[in-house]
Amino acid sequence: MNSSAQPRDNHLHLKAAPIFAGVAVLLSTFAGLAHEVTEDEPLGFDRAIITALRSPPDYAVPVGPHWFNTAMVDLTALGGVTVLTLAVILSTALLLLHRRWRMAGLLVCATVSGALAGTALKHLFARPRPDVVNHLVEVNSLSFPSGHAMNSAIVFLTLGAIVSRNYRERSTRMFILICAVGMTLIIGFSRIYLGVHWPSDVLAGWSIGGAWALLMGLVASRMQEWHRIEQPSSD
Repeated sequence: MNSSAQPRDNHLHLKAAPIFAGVAVLLSTFAGLAHEVTEDEPLGFDRAIITALRSPPDYAVPVGPHWFNTAMVDLTALGGVTVLTLAVILSTALLLLHRRWRMAGLLVCATVSGALAGTALKHLFARPRPDVVNHLVEVNSLSFPSGHAMNSAIVFLTLGAIVSRNYRERSTRMFILICAVGMTLIIGFSRIYLGVHWPSDVLAGWSIGGAWALLMGLVASRMQEWHRIEQPSSD
C-alpha cells in the first residue's frame, strides 16, 4: 500500500466531514418539517410570521412602502423556472466557451437532477397554499416545499459551488458563493412576503436545495482532486 496515499485520503475525509454534517443537519430539518406538515395544519410559527408581514385587520395589505412590494414581486420572478433555466443555460455556455466540457456536463446534471427531485417532493406532500392572507402574485401549484426557494437554492447554490471551482482566488470564490446565498435568501423571503408560501415551505425548500448544493460542491471538489474535471483557472 502506498504510504503517501493514506495521509492524503485522511485529509480528504477531514475536508468532507463538515459538509456531510451540514447535509445531515439540513436533511434533518426537512424531515422534521415534513413530519409536521403531514398534520395538515400550519406550524406554530407559520401563521405568526406570515401575518406579521401584513397590516391588520384583514391582512390584505403588506407592511412596508409600495416600492418594497413592487421589488418583492420583481425579485420573486428570479426563482421562477424561466429565469433559473436561463441562468443554467448561460452558465453552461460560459463554461463551454472556455472549453470546460466536463464541468459544464456536471453543472447540467446537478441542476436538472436536483430540480426533478424537488418537483417529485412537491407532489408527494401536496400541501395547499396559505389561506390566511391575500396572495399578491398568482400561483397555481402546490405549496410544500416551496418550489421557488428549493429550485433557486438548487440552481444558484449549485452554480456557486461548481462555478467557483474554476477560480483559485479565495476572495473570488467567496464572492460567488455569497451572491448565490444572497439570491436564494431573497427569493425565499419574497415568497413569504407575497403570501404564497408558509415560512415552513420556504425553510424546507432551502434545506433540500442547500443539502443538494453542498453535495454537488463536494462532488466537484473531489472530481478536481482526482483530475476527472477541469482544474481551476490560473488567470
